[in-house]
Amino acid sequence: MTDSAIDTSVPHSARIWNYWLGGTDNYPVDREAGDAYTALFPGIVTIARGSRGFLRRAITHLVAEAGIRQFLDVGTGLPTAQNTHEVAQRIAPESRIVYVDNDPMVLAHARTLLTSTPEGATAYLHADLTDPDRVLAGAAETLDLGRPTALVLSNILGHVAEHHEARSLVTRLMAALPSDSYLCVDDGSRGIDPVFERAQDAYNDSGAVPYNLRTVDEITAYFDDLELVEPGVVPVTRWRPEPDDPAPEVVAEHGGLARKP
Repeated sequence: MTDSAIDTSVPHSARIWNYWLGGTDNYPVDREAGDAYTALFPGIVTIARGSRGFLRRAITHLVAEAGIRQFLDVGTGLPTAQNTHEVAQRIAPESRIVYVDNDPMVLAHARTLLTSTPEGATAYLHADLTDPDRVLAGAAETLDLGRPTALVLSNILGHVAEHHEARSLVTRLMAALPSDSYLCVDDGSRGIDPVFERAQDAYNDSGAVPYNLRTVDEITAYFDDLELVEPGVVPVTRWRPEPDDPAPEVVAEHGGLARKP
């Protein structure tokens, strides 16, 4: 994959997110959009890093406490520090991970996501969340979908315009996974921080690919018919923070983890 396949004329959320996390896989148009966003809402950097911390803690719980050894990470975004396979395989080297994204730039950097331990496996699938059949068929080449698997959807469902469609996609993917599988979701939340909402609405109006904030109730609805792990759906900074973390602030990004009975 070459840069010629990557549209650098329009800001892209994955590249902006990478910029906010301190990465280098972004372009001037992304940095400009990211700076314009932070000028309106500096707290977005805290949200981005809080989301990453939530994912690390959730993966750690899944491997160390729930015994999960298979992960389907859809909408993975650009590689950064502590990717899913790095967190999982550090604890259980035999863990197997499939990453899914539809961004050509993620594809161009996918080799960073494929540095598996010899005991485990990682794979990258260039596909779209809105085509769950293709996602599942591709994942089955690396994962045994008859065994418990964790479906990870981090800051991806907001790209689905209609909430009912996003819920349907989650339901279809989870239906293909067996009992004792898990769903891990975090997304930007509406109704918490009006400054964040104004910044996100301005971003959506800029011509970039929109990202739709959901209410906490809408995010919680993704876990219908599943068993939420304590403390439920909460601000990502408050989902099982490390004991030595300072008192975590409330951010407009909610996440949760739940088991399929």
